[in-house]
Amino acid sequence: MNARTLLRLTFANAASAVYLGLVGAAVMSEVAAALFSDPGIVGIWPFLLTAPTSLLAAGVVEADWGVDAPIWYLVSGVIISALVQSFALALRGRRR
Repeated sequence: MNARTLLRLTFANAASAVYLGLVGAAVMSEVAAALFSDPGIVGIWPFLLTAPTSLLAAGVVEADWGVDAPIWYLVSGVIISALVQSFALALRGRRR
């Protein structure tokens, strides 16, 4: 599998595009809540939408950094988790 096929499966597939759009909307609502008011529990949605891989990534971050983990480390875990799951959605749809 070459890089072009990998990118096409991850981003151009209909199921993957809808999934990435949902994750992007959740992230944008979290950013808007953090900028304009108290975010509260809004930050949980990107983790829940990208679960179980994001929860695994958060566990790795917790084991590596502890409670004082930088926010960019957690955000990169959510981004990577969303891309991995988008690719998995494309593979699952391709088998059928």
